[in-house]
Amino acid sequence: MEPSQTPVTVLYNGDCPICSREIAAYRRRAERTGAPLVFEDLNGADLAGWGLEAEAARRRLHVRMGDRVLAGLPAFVALWERLPGMGWLARIVGLPGVAWVAERVYEVVLAPALHWLDRRRRRSCASGLR
Repeated sequence: MEPSQTPVTVLYNGDCPICSREIAAYRRRAERTGAPLVFEDLNGADLAGWGLEAEAARRRLHVRMGDRVLAGLPAFVALWERLPGMGWLARIVGLPGVAWVAERVYEVVLAPALHWLDRRRRRSCASGLR
């Protein structure tokens, strides 16, 4: 089975409004095209089965391919490779110089910012300030 046909489970934070919107778009595309993707909200998932704790799972996107778990940019690349019409993005992000920059932008800017917003939102909800 070629990589783009290996079934992938995408672990995402369904409580994060930004993450949910992005995953909803991926899910619609996957359903429309029959892409081999399963989407699992980390808030109801068996995270021990993923080898993750909740806070680590919230920090970045994860995908599982068989017994392998990828996180961050490699997880996005695996997802994009399987979505018809998005392989071009996986190829561009996979280019050596682009991959280096994209990885740092994701790990240093995007993932921490989304995680901070999620933690802030969860604290607001817990205190009733939503």
